[in-house]
Amino acid sequence: MSKKVVSRGKNKQGSSTSRILIVPVLAIAGWLTTILPNVAVAASYSNDYSVCAARLLSVGVTAEAASQGCAKALRPRDLAACVAKIEKQTQIAATDALSSCGRARRPEELSTCVVGVSSSTQEAVNPAALDYCGRSLLPVRFGQCVVGLRSKIDLPPAQVLETCIDASDSVIGASSSSTPQNIIPAGSSPSLDITPIPTPQPLVPAQPVVPTQPLVPTQPGTN
Repeated sequence: MSKKVVSRGKNKQGSSTSRILIVPVLAIAGWLTTILPNVAVAASYSNDYSVCAARLLSVGVTAEAASQGCAKALRPRDLAACVAKIEKQTQIAATDALSSCGRARRPEELSTCVVGVSSSTQEAVNPAALDYCGRSLLPVRFGQCVVGLRSKIDLPPAQVLETCIDASDSVIGASSSSTPQNIIPAGSSPSLDITPIPTPQPLVPAQPVVPTQPLVPTQPGTN
């Protein structure tokens, strides 16, 4: 057997071996391409909602209430943080806080208001604090009002809550009516001062001006 024949045989064996190695590598690469996007999608979908559910369950919320609350929340993490903060720093139960936190536009501001008001009133009106902070459109400002007045004025907690909620509503009403608009009842037409436009008169052609003849003085002695 010549050297050429031997080299050809080695080349054939090498090519067949490389093919055997390449095929499994390609198969594994295709499998990874298929599985990796699914893993990434699954991780992204389970992030906020799983954190919300786990945190609510840890503070005593039932599985059914936690699932419904997290599913309806626009920001599940903020909802869970609101409930957990109120439950840990006040005497309000997590199940009671869940309803108010779920209705709040800014759950974190609601929890700050509830905790501040509850601390200022020595835990005396915890349910009322949850109700008033939930009613206020500016919960942080409302909480500051209650805490500030209670620190300098000895008033009953219920009276302070009513005073601050009325002031909060007045501020919101004033800001919304800063640019008043004229409201016209339905079915009526607005009264407008309209100046009538005079009817144009027809143009009369001007008469031609005839020049007058100069007066000639008469000669004396003539008729």
